[in-house]
Amino acid sequence: MASEADAALLANGGKGDFHFGDRLSYAPVKADRILRDGDTIELGGVKMTAHLTPGHTKGCTTWTMKVKEGLKLYDIVFVGSTSVPGYKLVDSPTYPAIAADYARTFRILKRLPCDVFLASHGSFFSMQEKAERKAGQPKANPFVDPRGYRSFVAQTERAFAAQLRAQKQTKVSGKSGGR
Repeated sequence: MASEADAALLANGGKGDFHFGDRLSYAPVKADRILRDGDTIELGGVKMTAHLTPGHTKGCTTWTMKVKEGLKLYDIVFVGSTSVPGYKLVDSPTYPAIAADYARTFRILKRLPCDVFLASHGSFFSMQEKAERKAGQPKANPFVDPRGYRSFVAQTERAFAAQLRAQKQTKVSGKSGGR
C-alpha cells in the first residue's frame, strides 16, 4: 500500500525521483492499493489512518491510531518525515509545489492529537534514549511524549523555514547581483 505519488516512484524503481533522479534505483514494485488522505487500513486488529504529508517525498504519509492501555486511550502518531535534506525548495523544476506541500504538512501535523510520538527514524523521537529510560523505570512510559512531538514538529518546521528563507535570499541576491 502506498500513496499515489509514492506508488508511482515505487513502480519506476526509484527512477525519476525529484531530488535523487535515478541514483537510488531498485527493482520496481507495484502497490496493491493506492492510499488516499484519510484512508484507513486494518492490520492484526489495529486500525490506522493515513494522512498525506508530502514534502520529504511527494507521497509521504503519516499514520495515526488509537491504543487503549488500562483505562487510558492514547493517540499515536507515526510521522513519515519532515526533514529537508538539501532539497531545492525555490523554483524546483522537478517538484514545483514542494514548499507549499511542506507548509501544508506542518499545518496537518500541528492539528493531530498526539500522546505517543513515533516516526520513520528512531532518532526523530529519541527511541534509544526512551527505550533505555523505560528499561530502567518499567512503570514509567517515556514514549508517552506529547511535548516531544510538538517540539519535533516545531523544530523541523523552523529548519524548513530557515532553508526556504536562505534559498529565497540567494535567489534574490543572485538576481540583483547579476544586473
